[in-house]
Amino acid sequence: MKYFITTSIPYINGEPHIGHTYELLAADVLARYARSRGKKVILSTGTDEHGGKNEEKAKELGKSVKEYADEMSQRWRELGPLVNMSNDRFIRTTDPGHEQRAALIWKTLSKFIYKGKYSGWYCTGCEAFVTESTAKANKGTCPIHNRPYEKIEEDNYFFKLSSFSKQISEAITSGTFRIIPTTRKNEVLGILKEGLEDISISRPKEKISWGIAVPDDPAQVMYVWFEALMNYITVLGYPEHPDFKEFWPADVQVIGKDISRFHALIWPGMLFGLGIALPELLYVHGFINIEGKKISKSLNNVIHPKEVIDKHGVDAFRYYILRHTPSYDDGDFTWEKFEAAYNGELANELGNAVSRTEAMIIRYQRGLIGDIPPSEHDSAGYHKYLADCRFDRALEEVWEQVRGLNQYIDEQKPWEIAKSKDEEHLRQVLAYMCSDLLQIAELLLPFLPETSAKIKDIFGTGIIKPTKGTLFPKTIQQK
Repeated sequence: MKYFITTSIPYINGEPHIGHTYELLAADVLARYARSRGKKVILSTGTDEHGGKNEEKAKELGKSVKEYADEMSQRWRELGPLVNMSNDRFIRTTDPGHEQRAALIWKTLSKFIYKGKYSGWYCTGCEAFVTESTAKANKGTCPIHNRPYEKIEEDNYFFKLSSFSKQISEAITSGTFRIIPTTRKNEVLGILKEGLEDISISRPKEKISWGIAVPDDPAQVMYVWFEALMNYITVLGYPEHPDFKEFWPADVQVIGKDISRFHALIWPGMLFGLGIALPELLYVHGFINIEGKKISKSLNNVIHPKEVIDKHGVDAFRYYILRHTPSYDDGDFTWEKFEAAYNGELANELGNAVSRTEAMIIRYQRGLIGDIPPSEHDSAGYHKYLADCRFDRALEEVWEQVRGLNQYIDEQKPWEIAKSKDEEHLRQVLAYMCSDLLQIAELLLPFLPETSAKIKDIFGTGIIKPTKGTLFPKTIQQK
């Protein structure tokens, strides 16, 4: 069975930070979970590199746009290995293959594309057009980039998105195209009730030269958002490559709430125009804030994940982001909350259960576990939560089991059983503890792969393989 999952591709004009990691980790959990269930997986991520913002930034830095794009794309590529993301593909929209296939997609959509005059407001920072009402509500200035909207009048190509309103609405309401959480689905349906308008999908080359040329009209380049969406099928080799035929439609597409309109409305319209299936699930996540505030250079609150990982390890980082960021809402990172989770939940609860079990088997049974019974715990809730992208809830299910094991140890008191010389009872209790830990390790595999492997390594063979140090070592930084 196949499983194809994508993240959105970040725009490269900014530096990666802790807020960008949730999406990578959420997608990685789903990919690792699918692999553990025997599925053939492609997990794709990448970078979005065309458009006016990058031209502006490169010029500001005195670099060619290509040089700037190469440099920034590499920084984003390095974020995946840093957080132990197991992606199979990394696509750049400047890849020749993407650019060639984007031209093919444009031609295939040509019956839904027409040329017309666009007049309206545009923000270069967002690389997006805004409606008259939005511009008025924001008093003519983009609230995100604090720069005035540009009044633009130009000849552009338009995509007949309005002709797909009914099909998109039916796909969402029927569940053919699922959007979670429900709040995001309802937002999209609300927009559809008002009806979709045709959208501008190109810019004059004289205004923005850094982009893919419109086929048969080199004076125009494809609008960056329209072209970037194509990466989800160009990465599979649309239209002729076997990967596209085998892996499309995507099982899950993971995106942030700020780009839901593009992925829930424009992208399905493009797919309907191409005559190919829609993704099965669109998971729309929230943002990570720092101490209750939006991550911003101006607030000087940007944290790179490397700061956390270098000190506490990658699994501790993955744990906090996935468990303490609400899967269906915004999350918050503070060093205080992180340290509390690290010390209380990881080191004290899970780490303690592992170290106590290991030490007692070595002390009382010379490291021999014997027959390990199958786990008796019901994990149906865990699997249901993962199917619904409720990563926080799935980890809570695992931690209920961790806490239950610690309670079992305290109630059974193996050290007291050892004093009574009831060796069979002691063996049964310790074997049950091992069974619990091995199931916990299996459930943790998609979330904390290194920790899962360590626990399996200690208990998995029936003979204790002693650990070196602690399960969650903390690095003391030298000053």
